[in-house]
Amino acid sequence: MSWTDWEQVAGDGLDFAEIVYEKKHHEELGGGLARVTINKPDQYNTMTLATVDEMFRAFYDANHDPSIGMIVVAGAGRNFGAGGNVDWERWGLREAFYNRYPHNRLIRTSRKPVMARVQGYCIGGHNHMAYCCDFTIASEDAKFGQAGPKVSSPADGFFVPYLAKVIGAKRAREMWMLCRRYTAQQALEMGLVNQVVPLEELDDAIDAWAEELLAVSPGCIEILKATFDQEMDGYADLGVISSQFYPDWFDQPEGKEGGSAFAEKRTPRFWALRDREAGMRAQLLDEYEQD
Repeated sequence: MSWTDWEQVAGDGLDFAEIVYEKKHHEELGGGLARVTINKPDQYNTMTLATVDEMFRAFYDANHDPSIGMIVVAGAGRNFGAGGNVDWERWGLREAFYNRYPHNRLIRTSRKPVMARVQGYCIGGHNHMAYCCDFTIASEDAKFGQAGPKVSSPADGFFVPYLAKVIGAKRAREMWMLCRRYTAQQALEMGLVNQVVPLEELDDAIDAWAEELLAVSPGCIEILKATFDQEMDGYADLGVISSQFYPDWFDQPEGKEGGSAFAEKRTPRFWALRDREAGMRAQLLDEYEQD
């Protein structure tokens, strides 16, 4: 079975700086694919609000194109991506990211099924974007994991407990709390991905899955996707728990430490900060008692 060549989509609000948006169609089955590629390989495809803004416009177009049967999310270069840009998060802009339309919400509310095309590093925001996708195909060199607690980046909302639906509660807590790295084969065994293939066969594997999807009713697929995604509705929305626990997190020393340590290429000193805070509290208590 044959496909047309990928054709870049542009014009009518679809000119992009941080992503590449393309479409191709199947010459026998009819229907086609849209591909959204984060195009910042020299920055590990890290995301900012501008990246997600562009993704939103591409997803909107693909979801309103009746000829598109599936959306592929990809990363340019050697890696799928390393999550949110830490320098951007350090300056408190993460709140804007939460309050608009995070990448996970684009995938969850997409009418068309979404497949993650993963190679190299798939860390942090890219990892939870991938496991929120309907399907994930990974190359043998892929590495998966979370990084939030390492860089003082709190996360809450539907996509955190949703991982328990994908790989089980114990594994989900392990991944989020310990920030370990997992090989593609481990990810396959955990149920984090659907298939692992050699890097040179990654696009062929995606085409094969797409052919199966395009051979069935697209309307039924849209209904099934919405039905599966509905199970996430019971979870708290993004930022709710974070704002309750630490309403001024990014103004606190611990909230700044992870990003600073990452930028300075040093080990974070989280517990030294807590020791200092405990000392300050003890000093204030002594002063209070003396008064």
